[in-house]
Amino acid sequence: MIPYGRQSITEDDIAAVAAVLRSDWITQGPSITAFENALARYCGAAHGVAVANATAALHIACLALDVGPGDLVWTSPNTFLASANCALYCGAEADFVDIDPATYNMCPQALERKLVAARAAGRLPKVVIPVHFAGQSCDMAAIARLAREYGFKVVEDASHAVGADYLDGKVGSCQYSDLAVFSFHPVKILTTGEGGMVMARDAALAQRLQQLRSHGMVRDAALSEQHGAWYYEQHTLGYNYRITDIQAALGLSQLGRLDSFVARRRALAARYDALLAGLPLQCPRQSPDGRSAFHLYPVWIDEAAAGRSRRAVFDGLRAAGIGVNVHYIPVPNQPYYQARGFQPGQFPAAERYYAGAISLPMYYSLSDAEQDQVVAALRRVLA
Repeated sequence: MIPYGRQSITEDDIAAVAAVLRSDWITQGPSITAFENALARYCGAAHGVAVANATAALHIACLALDVGPGDLVWTSPNTFLASANCALYCGAEADFVDIDPATYNMCPQALERKLVAARAAGRLPKVVIPVHFAGQSCDMAAIARLAREYGFKVVEDASHAVGADYLDGKVGSCQYSDLAVFSFHPVKILTTGEGGMVMARDAALAQRLQQLRSHGMVRDAALSEQHGAWYYEQHTLGYNYRITDIQAALGLSQLGRLDSFVARRRALAARYDALLAGLPLQCPRQSPDGRSAFHLYPVWIDEAAAGRSRRAVFDGLRAAGIGVNVHYIPVPNQPYYQARGFQPGQFPAAERYYAGAISLPMYYSLSDAEQDQVVAALRRVLA
């Protein structure tokens, strides 16, 4: 079976982890700070705060921006559950902004229309979480302009987009947002096994994130001098969302190959574009404002032109040993969110995309021969 995604682990990665295991620090040690600083430099961000996973990162990002009961958080319907659930963890309400049918990202025009209506109703969002689906940045300049006009904060869910480019910088710089979140799950571009990071440009926000990931505790030299080296204080309600030195060492090792990971994914995407030309499907379209990191390569099956359903194509590929997947079932269509009042048909662009979406295999070690096998199987299923 050719999977839709997989990690790439080298002997250097293994050696980096082994070195930490042989050291005095395997939980909260120097590898974490080194990883945070290195990724912040890479992205052009001022600060990075590493945590146990990207869901934890989204949660504390909302908390750091004072999201709480009575607040609204808007995100994309075309995303994983965590992008919306993080608002509910804080006692806030989640709502959604439909996608651009060309990029599958949050549509700035739909966002503006929703903001106009929300202002008239006196129910503007406190935070908007645009999701960089498949590795392509949203139109962050347009979203930042709306944030200034309507007074909301912006958290980029960049879980798919480490290494991606937007305008004149890297995704994660926070040039157009308050915070940005990365994921290091094994199927993502860079892995720590499980892990995530929040990027920030504001030192006070970064300090608050650090407290929130570790029980709301504060330790500093002044307190130690006054009370003793053992002393700490809890200043807020925090969580045990800490990443380990073992994981951070793996991430730091992988970071040295991030550009090569992304370059290979872009080359594979270009090959897919060429090899799939003429088939009854739509390849992912790219905005001229950036360059995707291609965490995913989602195609959209034109069922009318293909003469078969997306389900039939999906099942045919799985039967041929091609481990395709689907990203994503629109979050507001989930039973839990339907029970909270969302109805089918509210986000038609996201629903239309989902009805035809299939994610083809896309990962660094996918060979040209394996990619040719994927395309040949797809051609047979569609024939």
